[in-house]
Amino acid sequence: MGRHNFLSIRDFSPEEIRYLLDLALEMKAHPSAHAGVLKGKTLAMIFEKPSLRTRVSFDVGIQQLGGFSLYLSNAEISLGKRESVYDVAKNLERMVQCIMIRTYAHDIVERMAEYANIPIINGLTDYSHPCQAMADYLTMLEVKGEVAGLKVAFIGDGNNVCHSLMFAGAQLGAHVWVATPAGYEPKPETVEWSLQRGTQTGGTCTLTHDPVEAVTDADVVYTDVWASMGQESEAESRRRIFAPYQVNSELFRHAKFDAMFMHCLPAHRGDEVTDEVIDSAHSVVYQQAENRLHAQKAILLELMQYREAMEPVTFGETAGVSTSDESEIVERGWIVPRELS
Repeated sequence: MGRHNFLSIRDFSPEEIRYLLDLALEMKAHPSAHAGVLKGKTLAMIFEKPSLRTRVSFDVGIQQLGGFSLYLSNAEISLGKRESVYDVAKNLERMVQCIMIRTYAHDIVERMAEYANIPIINGLTDYSHPCQAMADYLTMLEVKGEVAGLKVAFIGDGNNVCHSLMFAGAQLGAHVWVATPAGYEPKPETVEWSLQRGTQTGGTCTLTHDPVEAVTDADVVYTDVWASMGQESEAESRRRIFAPYQVNSELFRHAKFDAMFMHCLPAHRGDEVTDEVIDSAHSVVYQQAENRLHAQKAILLELMQYREAMEPVTFGETAGVSTSDESEIVERGWIVPRELS
């Protein structure tokens, strides 16, 4: 693909996104074909936000490909406090072959990618959740056979999951509808980007405050929690504001007869979705959760095995050693650190 990080769905071309989905389908169908391909490689997993699916899917995924994982909690690193993002990146790049980071500020993953000379994967930020979106559209592809032309209705908060769902929908030619209360819409630049990319793929992005309008004739109905991690203090006020946006049987009946229900999990049953919907025959939430594993295995394989060569070593005067013989520097393993821009 020619990319060496996975930070956002919108960093890629439509063809690259579809390639990754096709690779994930192939790897899911033939898991033994890729066993051991990342033998001897290590994935560092930095978690500033806790997770079930992200932790398990990356941990199991790298092991199924023959590699190892290293879990690093916020207590061990405390990015930007105990140690700078730059120092963490420069340390880890010499010991592991890829970093997955699940954090709050999107700026952190972008800086990590700027500083580290190894692949960086965005496991979640407050701005986007690209690995989740890849699993979501992999699930749609499996169930519906194609993504282009599907009406995908997202009901709830215009959050990070919503942003990535819009980005991927625009890349793949889906018609994404987003229904939120006033003041909780997705960020304007995410809508603008999705509309622009949609001119190339046939995808569309439509905002509304009416959940019924969004769900009517939808192929996919998707929701997420009303208060994400870091918004716990707003939970009660959000519960009142978002109550009309609950995905229940009354709302779901406006969708197509064979519509899928999706949720990135964890779900707050009785809030954004009722038991009768999430536990119904329409629900694919556990297939969707499993597909985190397969989508991320494709990303890991692409970044860690097939990525383009890194920058060449910069030669020059090393600390304490003056030499003009570049071959000697290579032989002795002297590497001159690049200046921090």
